[in-house]
Amino acid sequence: MSYIVFSTLVLLITLLGVYVVIENNRKKARDAEKKIFNDRLKNITSQFKSRTAEFVDAKALRPKYSPKINAIVGNFFVVQPHTEENLDQLERVAEQFVMSVVFELNKCRETGNIDLLADQLQYFVAELPSSGIAFNKEFYHEILPALIVMIKTPDQGPSTPQSEELTDGQDAVQLESEQETEKDTTQKAAAIAQ
Repeated sequence: MSYIVFSTLVLLITLLGVYVVIENNRKKARDAEKKIFNDRLKNITSQFKSRTAEFVDAKALRPKYSPKINAIVGNFFVVQPHTEENLDQLERVAEQFVMSVVFELNKCRETGNIDLLADQLQYFVAELPSSGIAFNKEFYHEILPALIVMIKTPDQGPSTPQSEELTDGQDAVQLESEQETEKDTTQKAAAIAQ
Protein backbone atom coordinates (compact mmCIF):
# COMPACT_ATOMS: atom_id res chain seq x y z
CA MET A 1 0.00 0.00 0.00
CA SER A 2 2.83 2.42 0.82
CA TYR A 3 4.36 1.60 -2.57
CA ILE A 4 1.17 2.84 -4.34
CA VAL A 5 1.08 6.03 -2.25
CA PHE A 6 4.76 6.69 -2.94
CA SER A 7 4.34 6.04 -6.69
CA THR A 8 1.29 8.31 -6.82
CA LEU A 9 3.17 11.07 -4.98
CA VAL A 10 6.14 10.83 -7.37
CA LEU A 11 3.79 10.87 -10.35
CA LEU A 12 1.97 13.96 -9.05
CA ILE A 13 5.26 15.79 -8.44
CA THR A 14 6.41 14.89 -11.96
CA LEU A 15 3.13 16.08 -13.48
CA LEU A 16 3.34 19.31 -11.50
CA GLY A 17 6.90 19.86 -12.72
CA VAL A 18 5.91 19.22 -16.34
CA TYR A 19 2.93 21.57 -15.98
CA VAL A 20 5.14 24.36 -14.55
CA VAL A 21 7.66 23.96 -17.40
CA ILE A 22 4.90 24.05 -20.04
CA GLU A 23 3.27 27.12 -18.47
CA ASN A 24 6.62 28.92 -18.32
CA ASN A 25 7.18 28.17 -22.01
CA ARG A 26 3.70 29.45 -22.86
CA LYS A 27 4.30 32.61 -20.85
CA LYS A 28 7.62 33.18 -22.63
CA ALA A 29 5.90 32.67 -26.00
CA ARG A 30 3.13 35.15 -25.10
CA ASP A 31 5.71 37.68 -23.90
CA ALA A 32 7.69 37.24 -27.12
CA GLU A 33 4.52 37.79 -29.20
CA LYS A 34 3.66 40.91 -27.20
CA LYS A 35 7.19 42.21 -27.64
CA ILE A 36 7.07 41.63 -31.41
CA PHE A 37 3.64 43.30 -31.59
CA ASN A 38 4.78 46.30 -29.52
CA ASP A 39 8.01 46.65 -31.49
CA ARG A 40 6.08 46.64 -34.75
CA LEU A 41 3.61 49.21 -33.38
CA LYS A 42 6.47 51.38 -32.15
CA ASN A 43 8.15 51.13 -35.56
CA ILE A 44 4.96 52.13 -37.43
CA THR A 45 4.35 55.02 -35.04
CA SER A 46 7.90 56.34 -35.14
CA GLN A 47 8.08 56.14 -38.95
CA PHE A 48 4.76 57.93 -39.28
CA LYS A 49 5.80 60.67 -36.88
CA SER A 50 9.15 61.13 -38.60
CA ARG A 51 7.41 61.46 -41.96
CA THR A 52 5.03 64.01 -40.44
CA ALA A 53 8.05 65.97 -39.21
CA GLU A 54 9.47 65.83 -42.75
CA PHE A 55 6.21 67.25 -44.10
CA VAL A 56 6.45 70.09 -41.58
CA ASP A 57 10.06 70.75 -42.63
CA ALA A 58 8.97 70.80 -46.28
CA LYS A 59 6.33 73.42 -45.37
CA ALA A 60 3.56 71.14 -46.66
CA LEU A 61 2.11 70.78 -43.16
CA ARG A 62 1.83 73.58 -40.67
CA PRO A 63 3.52 72.72 -37.33
CA LYS A 64 0.34 73.24 -35.30
CA TYR A 65 -1.37 70.43 -37.24
CA SER A 66 1.38 67.88 -36.67
CA PRO A 67 -0.03 66.57 -33.34
CA LYS A 68 -3.49 66.09 -34.87
CA ILE A 69 -2.00 64.13 -37.77
CA ASN A 70 0.08 62.05 -35.34
CA ALA A 71 -3.12 61.27 -33.43
CA ILE A 72 -4.05 58.99 -36.34
CA VAL A 73 -1.48 56.45 -35.17
CA GLY A 74 -1.50 57.47 -31.51
CA ASN A 75 -5.22 56.87 -31.00
CA PHE A 76 -5.57 53.72 -33.07
CA PHE A 77 -5.80 51.33 -30.14
CA VAL A 78 -7.93 53.58 -27.91
CA VAL A 79 -11.13 51.67 -28.66
CA GLN A 80 -9.83 48.77 -30.75
CA PRO A 81 -8.35 45.52 -29.50
CA HIS A 82 -4.64 44.78 -29.90
CA THR A 83 -4.77 42.24 -32.73
CA GLU A 84 -2.55 41.52 -35.71
CA GLU A 85 -5.43 42.33 -38.05
CA ASN A 86 -5.85 45.77 -36.49
CA LEU A 87 -2.11 46.38 -36.58
CA ASP A 88 -2.12 45.49 -40.29
CA GLN A 89 -4.96 48.00 -40.83
CA LEU A 90 -2.98 50.70 -39.00
CA GLU A 91 0.04 49.98 -41.14
CA ARG A 92 -2.02 50.14 -44.36
CA VAL A 93 -3.71 53.42 -43.42
CA ALA A 94 -0.47 55.05 -42.26
CA GLU A 95 1.29 53.98 -45.45
CA GLN A 96 -1.63 55.18 -47.59
CA PHE A 97 -1.54 58.61 -45.92
CA VAL A 98 2.23 58.97 -46.21
CA MET A 99 2.32 57.84 -49.84
CA SER A 100 -0.52 60.19 -50.78
CA VAL A 101 1.16 63.18 -49.16
CA VAL A 102 4.55 62.31 -50.67
CA PHE A 103 2.97 62.02 -54.14
CA GLU A 104 1.14 65.32 -53.74
CA LEU A 105 4.24 66.99 -52.28
CA ASN A 106 6.31 65.94 -55.29
CA LYS A 107 3.56 67.16 -57.62
CA CYS A 108 3.35 70.50 -55.82
CA ARG A 109 7.12 70.92 -55.87
CA GLU A 110 7.04 70.51 -59.63
CA THR A 111 4.32 73.13 -59.96
CA GLY A 112 5.88 75.37 -57.30
CA ASN A 113 2.66 75.54 -55.30
CA ILE A 114 3.28 73.91 -51.91
CA ASP A 115 0.69 76.20 -50.31
CA LEU A 116 -2.02 74.31 -52.19
CA LEU A 117 -1.00 71.07 -50.47
CA ALA A 118 -0.76 72.87 -47.12
CA ASP A 119 -4.35 74.03 -47.60
CA GLN A 120 -5.50 70.53 -48.54
CA LEU A 121 -3.82 69.13 -45.41
CA GLN A 122 -5.46 71.87 -43.34
CA TYR A 123 -8.87 70.72 -44.62
CA PHE A 124 -7.85 67.13 -43.90
CA VAL A 125 -6.94 67.98 -40.30
CA ALA A 126 -10.21 69.87 -39.84
CA GLU A 127 -12.11 66.67 -40.61
CA LEU A 128 -10.21 64.52 -38.09
CA PRO A 129 -12.04 63.65 -34.86
CA SER A 130 -11.23 65.73 -31.81
CA SER A 131 -11.81 63.00 -29.22
CA GLY A 132 -9.81 59.80 -28.90
CA ILE A 133 -12.91 57.63 -28.71
CA ALA A 134 -13.95 58.74 -32.21
CA PHE A 135 -10.86 57.00 -33.62
CA ASN A 136 -12.76 53.73 -33.96
CA LYS A 137 -12.95 50.89 -36.47
CA GLU A 138 -15.42 52.74 -38.69
CA PHE A 139 -13.12 55.76 -38.80
CA TYR A 140 -10.06 53.74 -39.87
CA HIS A 141 -11.88 51.51 -42.34
CA GLU A 142 -14.26 54.00 -43.99
CA ILE A 143 -13.78 57.65 -43.06
CA LEU A 144 -9.98 57.98 -43.04
CA PRO A 145 -9.45 56.39 -46.49
CA ALA A 146 -12.07 58.82 -47.89
CA LEU A 147 -10.31 61.73 -46.20
CA ILE A 148 -6.94 60.63 -47.58
CA VAL A 149 -8.36 60.68 -51.10
CA MET A 150 -9.39 64.31 -50.52
CA ILE A 151 -5.74 65.32 -50.04
CA LYS A 152 -5.31 65.15 -53.81
CA THR A 153 -4.46 68.53 -55.27
CA PRO A 154 -5.69 69.64 -58.69
CA ASP A 155 -3.32 69.02 -61.58
CA GLN A 156 -1.88 72.21 -62.99
CA GLY A 157 1.35 73.28 -64.62
CA PRO A 158 3.87 75.59 -62.97
CA SER A 159 3.08 78.60 -65.15
CA THR A 160 -0.48 77.84 -66.24
CA PRO A 161 -3.14 79.20 -63.90
CA GLN A 162 -6.23 77.10 -63.48
CA SER A 163 -8.46 79.70 -65.16
CA GLU A 164 -6.44 79.41 -68.39
CA GLU A 165 -6.87 75.64 -68.41
CA LEU A 166 -10.63 75.97 -68.67
CA THR A 167 -10.92 76.95 -72.30
CA ASP A 168 -14.38 75.65 -73.04
CA GLY A 169 -17.60 75.25 -71.07
CA GLN A 170 -17.32 71.47 -70.85
CA ASP A 171 -14.12 71.71 -68.79
CA ALA A 172 -15.78 74.20 -66.44
CA VAL A 173 -18.77 71.90 -65.95
CA GLN A 174 -16.46 68.95 -65.29
CA LEU A 175 -14.49 70.98 -62.72
CA GLU A 176 -17.71 72.04 -60.98
CA SER A 177 -18.86 68.43 -60.91
CA GLU A 178 -15.55 67.32 -59.35
CA GLN A 179 -15.72 70.10 -56.76
CA GLU A 180 -19.30 69.15 -55.84
CA THR A 181 -18.25 65.50 -55.49
CA GLU A 182 -15.38 66.52 -53.19
CA LYS A 183 -17.77 68.69 -51.15
CA ASP A 184 -20.25 65.81 -50.83
CA THR A 185 -17.46 63.46 -49.73
CA THR A 186 -16.28 66.01 -47.17
CA GLN A 187 -19.78 66.51 -45.82
CA LYS A 188 -20.40 62.75 -45.61
CA ALA A 189 -17.10 62.21 -43.81
CA ALA A 190 -17.87 65.05 -41.40
CA ALA A 191 -21.36 63.68 -40.73
CA ILE A 192 -20.00 60.19 -40.06
CA ALA A 193 -17.23 61.57 -37.82
CA GLN A 194 -19.78 63.39 -35.68
